[in-house]
Amino acid sequence: MITFETKGAEKLQFEFIRYAKADQVARITINRPEVYNAYNTPCLIELREAFRDAAFDDKVGVIVLTGAGEKAFCTGGDVKEYAEVYTRRPHDYWKYMTCFQEALDAVRNTGKPVIARINGMVVGGGNEFNLACDLAVAASHAVFRQVGTRVGSVAAGGATQWLPITIGDRRAREMLFLCEEVPAEKALAWGLVNLVVPKEQLDVAVDALAQKLLDKFPECMRYTKQQVNFWKDFVWHLTVGHARDWLTLHFTDTEPYEGMSAFVEKRSPDYRGLRRRQAEGGAAEFLFGPPVQACPQCGAKGLPEEFRHCGLCGAKLR
Repeated sequence: MITFETKGAEKLQFEFIRYAKADQVARITINRPEVYNAYNTPCLIELREAFRDAAFDDKVGVIVLTGAGEKAFCTGGDVKEYAEVYTRRPHDYWKYMTCFQEALDAVRNTGKPVIARINGMVVGGGNEFNLACDLAVAASHAVFRQVGTRVGSVAAGGATQWLPITIGDRRAREMLFLCEEVPAEKALAWGLVNLVVPKEQLDVAVDALAQKLLDKFPECMRYTKQQVNFWKDFVWHLTVGHARDWLTLHFTDTEPYEGMSAFVEKRSPDYRGLRRRQAEGGAAEFLFGPPVQACPQCGAKGLPEEFRHCGLCGAKLR
């Protein structure tokens, strides 16, 4: 009896990714082009399962990760899901981050080389998936960007950990603090990708790289990857648990509410207004002030400091 029996990719029923295996190469495609291949929670779970299958399949020697279409590789987490789900149920963000962590771990722990086929925008968590891959080939129109401090989050799902050891400390801070686009050629010069080609040559370049990797001993390749993973694993395991809990608590804050609401509403976040509120002694952590009031009429407690009327019975508070 063979415990880890090879099975066809078509037997794995996925909704948000495409999965194919042929000629010793597994191809995993985030298939949400309508949202620039942003991943939602079920997509993360599917990515984990596809990478696990490819890792255990002895007929697969190389894995390619990409996004559907020509506009985006991956633009990170689905901010609409954040705004509609996790700002309302912050404790569930801990579960979401667990799924995200498992997906990234699945990429790094395949024991096989993973090529990021960069076919367009690489934003936020999309760049963290790029960093989790072993090699990257980018189309010349691709751009790279971190956006955490723009949308009320922190890129602690790989970027704060891996960018400094990939492109250097000062460049990492530039990407993480300013959230400005890095074009493909600059990403190549920085070491964020291995190769940049015209978009019409992207598949040829990726296939050529895959063939070079297949012409190496698989056991030696697996252990080489394990050894090279050391620094990424080291900083990851020291920080990601803390990041998961901090980000979960942070989802009760004003910053993610404002940043993600602004994204969904297609407007600029009110960064300066929040800073002004802090400077004037206000509690910027709360949308309408800390929950310190009680209603003299119905007895409701924990009402926000800025409320003038009870949100339960409508009685005047002061």
